Amino acid sequence: MQADKIWQAALGELQLQVSKANYNTWLKDSRGLDYNNGVFSVAVPTAFIAEWLKSRLHSVVCRILAGIIGRNVDVVFQVQAVDQASKARAGLMADGGTSLKVREPAARASFLNPKYTFHSFVAGDCNRLPYTAAIEISGNPGFAFNPLYIYGGTGTGKTHLLHAIGHAVRSLDLSAMYLSAEQFTNEFIVAIRNKNPEEFRYRFSDIDVLLLDDIQFLSCKTQTQECIFHILNDFLAASKQVVITCDRTPRDITSFNVRLCSRLEGGLVADICPPDHKTRLAILELKSKALATDFDASILDFLATHFYHSVRELEGALIKLSTYSRLRGGNLDVNSAKQLLGDMISVSKQSVGYHPASTLIRAVADYYALSPEDITSKKRDLRTSRARHVAMYLMRQQNHCNFAEIGQVLGNRDHSTVIHGCQKISSEIGTDSQLSKSIEDIRILLKSYNSN
Repeated sequence: MQADKIWQAALGELQLQVSKANYNTWLKDSRGLDYNNGVFSVAVPTAFIAEWLKSRLHSVVCRILAGIIGRNVDVVFQVQAVDQASKARAGLMADGGTSLKVREPAARASFLNPKYTFHSFVAGDCNRLPYTAAIEISGNPGFAFNPLYIYGGTGTGKTHLLHAIGHAVRSLDLSAMYLSAEQFTNEFIVAIRNKNPEEFRYRFSDIDVLLLDDIQFLSCKTQTQECIFHILNDFLAASKQVVITCDRTPRDITSFNVRLCSRLEGGLVADICPPDHKTRLAILELKSKALATDFDASILDFLATHFYHSVRELEGALIKLSTYSRLRGGNLDVNSAKQLLGDMISVSKQSVGYHPASTLIRAVADYYALSPEDITSKKRDLRTSRARHVAMYLMRQQNHCNFAEIGQVLGNRDHSTVIHGCQKISSEIGTDSQLSKSIEDIRILLKSYNSN
C-alpha cells in the first residue's frame, strides 16, 4: 500500500513532465507494487507498455522517485492484470511510440472516468459559461447548444466536462461516446486500410451524444476532417448532441477546412480559463477531502498561489504533499511545503501565460483604441473605465499579481478599487458573450506581440 502511495505522488509530477496523450497511454493504468532494497516495482497492463516506459522514461521516473523517497532508486516495470476498464483502454497498441492503432471497436472508447462528474467539478468565474452550457445540454441534449465547442489551455477542465456530460446523459438512458481526436483518427485510418470507411461512419449512428476531445489533433488531416464533417452533419440533422474540446478556437486552426470550421462555430463556442485563486482554493478543498487529508488553510493558500496554470498541476502538487504527509506521519507547514515542492514550482513558473505589465496594458489599450497612458490616467469615461477594469482582471488572471501591485502599475490606484474592477469583470464574463470575446481577442493580441 505504501508503494502505491509513493507512486501516486510520482504520477502527480509525471503529469507535469509528459504530454497528456503520453500520460494517458503509458502511465494512467500503472500502479506502485513494491519498494525493497532500493528497487521500486511498478505494475503496468502490457509488456509493450513496460518496454516503452523502460526505454523512454526510466531515468525520469528514477529521478522523481528518488526525490520522493530521499535516496537513489532503480525502477522495474512488471506486467500485472488490471481491471476491466483498464483492459478496454489497453486495447490500444503502440505504433512507433507516437500514434495508436485501435484493435477494439469504437464502443470500447466510450469509457467514462467515474471521477469526472458535475458533482466533482468546481465552477467559478473562469469556467462559468462552458459549465452552465454543459449542465443545460445534459438535461436537453441536441437542442440547447449544438455543437458545444469548449476551448482552453491544458488542465483547465475541458475533459472533465466532457465526461460529466456523458455521465449525465447516460442517467437519462441515452447513449454517450467519449473519444479523443487521436483515437478517432487512428480508428478511421484502420477503416481506410480495410476499405470500409462507411462502416466506420455507421458505428456512430446509434449514439445519442458524441464527446470528442482535443480536436486540434485533426490539424492537417484532410480525410479525417472530411469524415468528422459528415458525422457532425449526421448528428445535427438528427438533433443529436455533439460536444467538442480544443486548445483554441476553430478559426485559430488554420489547417481546418472552411466547411468544418463553419460547422464547429454553428453552435456555442465557449472558452474555459485557468482557475482563479478563489476557484483554486475550492478545488484544493474538494480534492483534499477526496484524499482524506486535512491541511492547514495556509498550506492550501500556498498551493493556490504557486500552482495557477492548470488544475492538473495543482492536483499533482496536492497529491505529492498528501503522500509526504502520510509517509512521514506528521503535519506539514508552509516552509516544509515550499521545500518539498521546489522543483515543481520552478516548472510552473516556466509555463506560458505571463506577460510584462506594460505589454498587457498595451494590448488592452490597442484593443479599445486607447493609449496606455489613458488606462493609467484619471479618465473615467465608459470606454476607458471598461478597458482599465479588463487590464486589472488580466493582470490578476494572467500574471497573478496581488491587488496592490496592480493598483501601483495602473496609476497608483487604491487596492479596493482594483478589487472592485476585477470582481466586476469576473461577474460579467460568464453572462456577457461580447466581454468574453473581447478578453479572448486581447489574449490573441498578446500572443501576436510575443511572436513579433
